[in-house]
This record gives sequence, structure tokens and C-alpha cells, in this order.
Amino acid sequence: MRKTTVKKTKFFKGEKFIYFILVCLLIAIPVVNVYTKALLSESNIKLEQVNSKIEKQQNVNESLNMQIDELVSLENIQQVASDFGLSYNNDNIKTIE
Repeated sequence: MRKTTVKKTKFFKGEKFIYFILVCLLIAIPVVNVYTKALLSESNIKLEQVNSKIEKQQNVNESLNMQIDELVSLENIQQVASDFGLSYNNDNIKTIE
């Protein structure tokens, strides 16, 4: 009977290192890809929250501007003046430019 011998393959210098780097890259690339997509998703959520806050503040600002316009109207000024016993005299109004 003949003995069969199994030959071990010998790695050349640096070949193990190259294989190690390849395995690390094959593992690291998907992990980095998932991580970056998670960061992108988180930043998109924060962006939407900020946009929502901006829209709410714009609505509040528009409402306040409308209230200011109502309070500054000539009719309102005349009403307040009459409530305090004052008269509206157009000759006393001075415009500063």
C-alpha cells in the first residue's frame, strides 16, 4: 500500500497579509455603508424637524403681522382715541422721513 501524503500549500512572503487585508475590506465595506446610511437617515430626520419648526414659526410671524396691521389701522386708532377722550386731528400728525 502506498501512503498518500498531503502537501501543505506554503504562502509566499506577504501573501497572508494580503489575504488578511482583503478579508478586512470585505467585512468593512458593508459595515461602513450601513453606518453612513444610518447617519444620513438621522440627519434627514433632524432636517425635517427643523423645517417643521421653521414653518410653525413662519405661521406665527404671519399671524402676528396680521394682528399688527389690524391694530395700526386708522379705524382702530380713531376708536382708541375716542375711548380715551381724545380727538383725531390730522393737522397734528407729522411724518418723519
